[in-house]
Amino acid sequence: MSSSPKEIELKLEVPPQAQETLRKSPAPEGFTASRAVTKTLQSIYFDTPDQALRRARISLRVRKVGQSWVQTAKIGTGVIGGMSSAVEAEHPVAGRAIDLTVIEDPQVLRHLVETIDGAPLAETFETLIKRTTRVLTAEDGSRIEVAFDVGDIKAGARSAPLAEVELELLEGASGNLYAAAQGLLEDTPFHFSPYSKAERGFRLAGGESSGADAPSLARKVELTASESVEHAFRSVLRSCLEQIAHNRMAVLTSDDPEGPHQLRVGLRRLRSAFRLFRPVLNPLTFRPLDASARTLAGKVGELRDLDVLASEIVAPLSDHAPQNLSLDPLLKHLTKTRVSCRSELIDYLQSTEINAFLFSLAAYTEGRGWLDAENFDQTTLLAAPVSAFAREAQNKQWRKVAKHGSGIEEMSVPERHEMRKALKKLRYGIEFFGSLYPKAEVKPFLKRMKKLQDIFGYLNDVAMAEKLLDLPSAKGAGASDTSLAMGFAIGWHEAQATQMWRHAKDYWTETKGAPKFWR
Repeated sequence: MSSSPKEIELKLEVPPQAQETLRKSPAPEGFTASRAVTKTLQSIYFDTPDQALRRARISLRVRKVGQSWVQTAKIGTGVIGGMSSAVEAEHPVAGRAIDLTVIEDPQVLRHLVETIDGAPLAETFETLIKRTTRVLTAEDGSRIEVAFDVGDIKAGARSAPLAEVELELLEGASGNLYAAAQGLLEDTPFHFSPYSKAERGFRLAGGESSGADAPSLARKVELTASESVEHAFRSVLRSCLEQIAHNRMAVLTSDDPEGPHQLRVGLRRLRSAFRLFRPVLNPLTFRPLDASARTLAGKVGELRDLDVLASEIVAPLSDHAPQNLSLDPLLKHLTKTRVSCRSELIDYLQSTEINAFLFSLAAYTEGRGWLDAENFDQTTLLAAPVSAFAREAQNKQWRKVAKHGSGIEEMSVPERHEMRKALKKLRYGIEFFGSLYPKAEVKPFLKRMKKLQDIFGYLNDVAMAEKLLDLPSAKGAGASDTSLAMGFAIGWHEAQATQMWRHAKDYWTETKGAPKFWR
């Protein structure tokens, strides 16, 4: 085991203007704060020509602080949900060159020497940062250093701004990192940083995009059959948390309709994960998170539904409408309603309540919040291989889908909606556990599921089109034109839905008989 200390940090992306306010704010409730200290830090990062250090998740740098230079090696530099946990070896050096001989930890030194394998080290990029630090002390004695970093990363002719708030655990329980972050930021929007400074620099040097603020799909969950149920659950939660936190910022910074869509998907995936893993969870700790996710999903869903009505229900009918009927009044009315809905959602996404939800979910994920001291069987259940758990979880969800499907010939519109939700939960489960099975078996079934879900999704959108009638009526001369457009849109899609429903029943019959890869 390495004798070097392990650095535990929570990394958050916070814009410089917001940091100005945070730097001057009082200590969070339950903490006292030291006086702020500001320094300028110049750091130069090194790697081999083939990026051996980056591939091994090692960062090796020298940093100038005042007139002195300090060399730091970090082993295990990955960031998950903003949390970084790396072994760190730090030593003073004479100048801006790397000197491996000063490293005292034999394991760190051996790991570096084996990874570098005699290759030359060269400067790859550098950072120039203005850092303001304060130390927060909790009532239980835990100490956390808060660093406000604003500056730039430079790699050759390329440069990129950097604005982060880092909370490093100096002493005490890691849960205090989230409590301190929540108390400090309150309603200030943030990203959980997806990358360390080292990885940001490597990406900049290689011309790779950081993807900041663009709506994003969920990160694929990678599992192995031998890993535990608990480890699998944490991997699923991390994927959900990243998708929710990232797309929250996407909605705040962009009008791209994909942002609300992916935010709602992330929230639905999280709620599905709670239900899939419910047999091994403490109900008292996941239910508040589930309730918060449900509330947020409802508010995001209002905007997403308006986007669907405008872009998928009304706009595509422009080529089908009679010459004497214009859809423009209805589209303008939808746009006006959407602007108001989006404004309300943005206010909610910037609230203390949403920051509290995200930090609570992160603390639950990294702090094993699902543990139940009164459930003596839980340890065994959590330690079991995930393969058997996944098989039973998917069998259980398939049985629910099949139960809905057994009455498909007489299914009402509300019953179709329930079957659609059951299909969606099954699909999320397949995406969570899919890496446990051969791709050649998973892909055909997942493709079939997506097709069936698309059909039921369209049928749901058509049923939702009746929400057009619930919109506040347009005033003045355009009111009758808007009403005519509403009637045409609803009637046209209902006619299409009749034919689509036949396809749904046929496709369900085929899916029901298809091999279930998890069995």
